[in-house]
Amino acid sequence: MVSGRRTRNLFDPGQTGPYRLSRSRLESFRRCARCFYLDRRLGVDQVSGPPFLLNSATDTLLKKEFDVYRRDQSPHPLMAAHAVDAVPFQHPDLETWRENFQGVRHLHQATNLLITGAVDDVWVTPTGHLIVVDYKSTCARKTPTLEGPWKQAYKRQLEVYQWLLRHNGFQVSDTGYFVYVNADTNRDGFHGSLEFATHLLKHVGSDAWVEGTIRAAHACLMDDAPPRATKECAWCAYREAAQLVGM
Repeated sequence: MVSGRRTRNLFDPGQTGPYRLSRSRLESFRRCARCFYLDRRLGVDQVSGPPFLLNSATDTLLKKEFDVYRRDQSPHPLMAAHAVDAVPFQHPDLETWRENFQGVRHLHQATNLLITGAVDDVWVTPTGHLIVVDYKSTCARKTPTLEGPWKQAYKRQLEVYQWLLRHNGFQVSDTGYFVYVNADTNRDGFHGSLEFATHLLKHVGSDAWVEGTIRAAHACLMDDAPPRATKECAWCAYREAAQLVGM
């Protein structure tokens, strides 16, 4: 075995059982089909960075906060301030939906891919339509927005969750929200705590792209050879440079 190559959770074109493909891996395919193939077929993933533990901490605390209003079936003040006519959704599977490596699941019958995605929160309107909500954390001088190239991935993330919930039989609103918290660095010191301003950003999503992307990702995995490298992918450029110097 080549050093660093993973041997578990690889896609086998001859397998008969479902193959789990997470929302994040679907996004990886959109970024670079070659890197996706090397990871899922050959076990050669990109080098991962350190975990964003502060982001995880804000996610955990936001979940606890919204869960108080979930128990009471009342709107969170942020929802009321933005005139969102909804309350946090109560469902027995919510904790599973939130769990990494579990999440909301749907078996795509045409490809036998089990698509999964872990949501942060779900709200529900008086008409029974679910609203997908994602938590984001940052530290920026400007008020957070959904503009910018990398923010498109955030929007697709929310749209996959909408697609998953729809395929689990729920009525889902096209409108979703990002609860975006921004750390304040204008204070005179740390003093043992960070203060965040909380923003609610609206996104009207469309999951029309998801079906085609799943089929394209499956076709990629079924191929006998990886796709060609693209000029836009920094990882592909790095791998080619490493080969040239004999690394």
